[in-house]
Amino acid sequence: MELPIIYHPDYVAPLPEEHRFPMPKFGKLYELLLRDRLATPQQFHLPKLPPTEWIELVHTPEYVQAYCQGSLNPKAQRRIGLPWSPALAKRTCTALGGTILTAQLALTHGLACNTAGGTHHAFPSYGSGFCIFNDLAVAARVLQKLGVAHKILILDLDVHQGDGTAFIFQNDPSVFTFSMHCEVNFPGTKQKSDLDVPLPEGLDDDAYLQTLAKYLPDLLSECQPDIVLYDAGVDPHISDRLGKLALTDAGIYRREMQVLSTCVAAGYPVASVIGGGYAYDLDSLVDRHSFLHRAANEVYRQYRL
Repeated sequence: MELPIIYHPDYVAPLPEEHRFPMPKFGKLYELLLRDRLATPQQFHLPKLPPTEWIELVHTPEYVQAYCQGSLNPKAQRRIGLPWSPALAKRTCTALGGTILTAQLALTHGLACNTAGGTHHAFPSYGSGFCIFNDLAVAARVLQKLGVAHKILILDLDVHQGDGTAFIFQNDPSVFTFSMHCEVNFPGTKQKSDLDVPLPEGLDDDAYLQTLAKYLPDLLSECQPDIVLYDAGVDPHISDRLGKLALTDAGIYRREMQVLSTCVAAGYPVASVIGGGYAYDLDSLVDRHSFLHRAANEVYRQYRL
């Protein structure tokens, strides 16, 4: 068995030209993984649309219905930042199903990677910052509902704080939320994660990775999760237009190796999502997202999962 990777053609939905959300990156990532022989067609798993009741484990029925039917009020729609369409609604739910499947496969195989996901700014009753439904939170709740995981660690290394995730689990000791993010970045109003590590603007590779190493091993040993849900946003990169940190390509790859090898070596399954990334050069952005899958392949083989 090779590393399970999750993808669906519906991960891409049309947006207006010049929209700053890089929607094509999901399809291009799939193509790159095949073209560079980082994955074979047999490694890809196709997610299904999740039942509505699974989405409602986190989100209010009123919000789920309004979004899926396209009846959100204009203010709520603007807060999301993505113009509604039936295709986008289907894409949203498909990507959500992808993260759930990623988590299920990680529990079986020790490691699995989505080619989308990381919508950590979504709150129970509204979306925000390009995030409609919180896939990390829903996946956590589904695993708990199915009885296949009880204690869950959400490890969020996107450059923006996982504010929606922090809010959702703020009074729930069964899900530990960790967010290491740029201090002076969106969202303007931060929520309180179980552990927040705000980083100064302009932080480079070595300082970033040393900070991560300071927290991750102890976090795992103290939390002892049944699974780690890892948001591997690449927006800490120096060229990201929404980032404000200064990681290089090498730094991003080293981060992925550090996270995955630390977790897997300690016996903790990892389900990874690609998170944010907003570079002007789409090909470079897609390449950076692929570092997660490159590192995961290496760790998967190294530990013979």
